[in-house]
Amino acid sequence: MAKSRFSGPKYANGNHKSQQKAYNKTKKGVKLRVESAKLDKKLGGKVGDGKDAAHDSRKKRGGSLQKPSINRARRRA
Repeated sequence: MAKSRFSGPKYANGNHKSQQKAYNKTKKGVKLRVESAKLDKKLGGKVGDGKDAAHDSRKKRGGSLQKPSINRARRRA
């Protein structure tokens, strides 16, 4: 069997924590996190409120907050 590139614990979406940690430090990862944080702040989201900025067309009209289970199930436009 081939050796796994990443080891250790995984997140629910299948990403290894070491893989996600490395991605979050890349230019693209930082850009995505910064944009996400800006939108969440603009929409009035608070840390621990249990809401995500929606991944739908409303983003173009200012966005909306929604439950993570619904938001993460939707395919991104």
